[in-house]
Amino acid sequence: MDSTNLEKATFAGGCFWCMVEPFDERPGIHEVISGYTGGRTENPTYEEVCSNNTGHVEAVQITFDPTIFPYDKLLEVFWQQIDPTDPGGQFNDRGESYQTAIFYHNEQQKKRAEASKQKLDESGKFKSPVATKILPAATFYRAEEKHQDYYKKQSFHYRLYKKGSGREDFIKEHWSKKIDKEKLKQTLSPLQYHVTQESGTERPFQNEYWNHEEDGIYVDIVSGEPLFSSHDKYDAGCGWPSFTKPIDRKQLKENMDTTHGMRRIEIRSNEADSHLGHVFEDGPKDQGGLRYCMNSAAMRFIPKDKLEEEGYGDLRYLFENK
Repeated sequence: MDSTNLEKATFAGGCFWCMVEPFDERPGIHEVISGYTGGRTENPTYEEVCSNNTGHVEAVQITFDPTIFPYDKLLEVFWQQIDPTDPGGQFNDRGESYQTAIFYHNEQQKKRAEASKQKLDESGKFKSPVATKILPAATFYRAEEKHQDYYKKQSFHYRLYKKGSGREDFIKEHWSKKIDKEKLKQTLSPLQYHVTQESGTERPFQNEYWNHEEDGIYVDIVSGEPLFSSHDKYDAGCGWPSFTKPIDRKQLKENMDTTHGMRRIEIRSNEADSHLGHVFEDGPKDQGGLRYCMNSAAMRFIPKDKLEEEGYGDLRYLFENK
């Protein structure tokens, strides 16, 4: 990653344990740090901030490449992790240290944040007004090491906490894409519906993309969320389109599949929950060793010269200098 392109973004979304995972390890994200900002005291501790006597909020600071993961996209991810209408904290965590805020680092970020907040307010998604503050960035103090990457270090407790706090259910209720299956039956072909909604499988060597070689991206046929790039596609000899990795792992979900007397890892799209295929560990070793074996019927192909036209202009970087 070219360090000359890197910028910083700072978000407060309640407990910082839950604000690292949504951004971490995504394309263009260089680093996500948990910490404290916006308050009066220097070098505050976790206990001091939680006492609500420092003026600081728990926050994350993200170092990112805007040519790969634009600031508008960071804002979109941020809103989908919080209850933006709650001025008194987040979920079970109450008090000023858990209030939400966007801390802008320049005037462009300020304008983008204000426009994003206004758009959310006017969307009618929430009955109450958006209470998240938009503030100039202040000194950011890195939190204690035990709080960094908490979702990895204490994964079991993290999952319990995210569920128990009410955050997980809130996100599902307000941000999960609602799929009208009756409407889908009218818009999808019988095979597309069978594959995506009934976990079906198309025939090998008799599907649209198994030997497709054009440059572009493959998106979910239901929701349009981007899934795979042609640069990561290869001929696995299995008769289905195969890829070494997704564009963004956060766009995929993995489930254990024990049907047909087998144990396999099923791959579904994150937003639409479409069945896509399976992932296996027999892929090219020099590219991570994974084989994402997908159904053509679950995807739509968008040529690289149609990315802007189709609304995927932020993915142009996939085909630059290649």
